[in-house]
Amino acid sequence: MPFRSIHSWQVTAQGAIAIQESLRDQVIREDRFGVINTVAGIDVGFEEGGGITRAAVVVLGYPGLELAETSVVRRPTSFPYVPGLLSFREAPAVLEAIERLSTPPDLLFCDGQGIAHPRRLGLASHLGLWTDLPSIGAAKSRLIGQHEPVGERRGDWQPLYDAGELIGAALRTRPTARPLYISIGHRISLETAIRMVLSCTRVYRLPEPTRQAHHLASLR
Repeated sequence: MPFRSIHSWQVTAQGAIAIQESLRDQVIREDRFGVINTVAGIDVGFEEGGGITRAAVVVLGYPGLELAETSVVRRPTSFPYVPGLLSFREAPAVLEAIERLSTPPDLLFCDGQGIAHPRRLGLASHLGLWTDLPSIGAAKSRLIGQHEPVGERRGDWQPLYDAGELIGAALRTRPTARPLYISIGHRISLETAIRMVLSCTRVYRLPEPTRQAHHLASLR
């Protein structure tokens, strides 16, 4: 399942910022997808002191969340660690892992940001544009933005704002557990993203797709 190339990955940090600025307005912030039968979790780890990128994709059936397929890719890391530009460090390996799947998933869950990003183009949005798949950013920590205190019950959430713009939600997926930061990746609304995250979160704080991808990305 090859994807069309929308830009080169061989860029400087300044070039990467320019690409983010040029792509941000292409992100679709409403529901544009059909029936969801499979969901894919994406996570990335690093080996050899950051010299090797290890990207893991775990595909689960939906709504049952049974394991359907996995894909892991290891490749040399070609972009330095720069806050706000993590997709240029991680996405090439992730895209290769997705391309190796036998069937494209219906929805991507990313352990990272979507539009909750200084230039509104985090990893989930970047991958969504590249693959033209609906995607959700489900990050363990906040990158930017402010929100009111989140209630303690599962499903409680507060809008996340940056400079007056709604960019995501702080969502409680387990009682008393720290909230996750949910944002639109591509081709999905925030309300649907929150609903999908909750429907894919069972026992643990993290959604099952990214939780299982994290374990796969962390194996040595």
